Amino acid sequence: MRVLAIDTSNLVLSVAVVEEARVLGEMMTNLQKNHSVRLMDSISGLMDELNLLPDELAGIAVAQGPGSYTGVRIGVATAKSMAWALGIPVVGVSSLQAVAMNAAGFSGGIVPMFDARRGQVYTGGYRTQEDGSVALALPERIVLLREWLDALSEEWGDSPMMFLGDDVAMHRDLIAQRMGRRAVFAPAAFNHPRAAHIGWLGIRRLAEAGSPHDMVPEYLQVAEAEAKWLAKQNG
Repeated sequence: MRVLAIDTSNLVLSVAVVEEARVLGEMMTNLQKNHSVRLMDSISGLMDELNLLPDELAGIAVAQGPGSYTGVRIGVATAKSMAWALGIPVVGVSSLQAVAMNAAGFSGGIVPMFDARRGQVYTGGYRTQEDGSVALALPERIVLLREWLDALSEEWGDSPMMFLGDDVAMHRDLIAQRMGRRAVFAPAAFNHPRAAHIGWLGIRRLAEAGSPHDMVPEYLQVAEAEAKWLAKQNG
């Protein structure tokens, strides 16, 4: 079974083709370039390198957020369109879980994080499982970082916690100040989401997939423009 995996939910653009037991190929860039322009070329280039045709794919897995509204929509819309055209299933994988997978095997709490501005972060708490994956232990949310650190202290006490994600660097001082020796910071190479992880997680969920039209992005909050529109309607 071969699955195409896609992530455009944040700055990183990553695509991969995976099987149950191996990664056939993966491409990733961490540049501020237009995902909508580069995604299909990236998929086509990887498929050509692997000498694979689209009809050899058994399914598609895509990062469905949270993250950049535009980035999430690009990835999800592309995955759904391809799945519908090819007649294959598509599944969504949490963008935060994809980052957390980089710390699989860590014995403490795993805390992936994306900046959400105004002192807020998209985040959640994960733990390593016996099968080598990571599972959600504290629900994903958008939250003020200070409140989140307090919640982690209350839930996980003195346990070590690994913070990872490209945006952790901008909050590192506050995390270190509040968490002390409990805070472990991932090396730079562990901060980027990998489409291979999305594919590995997604391949196990394909049997549960419904219609491609049923899979929707997970933003964890409404867009600012939508929030203003809703406030105006309610007002």
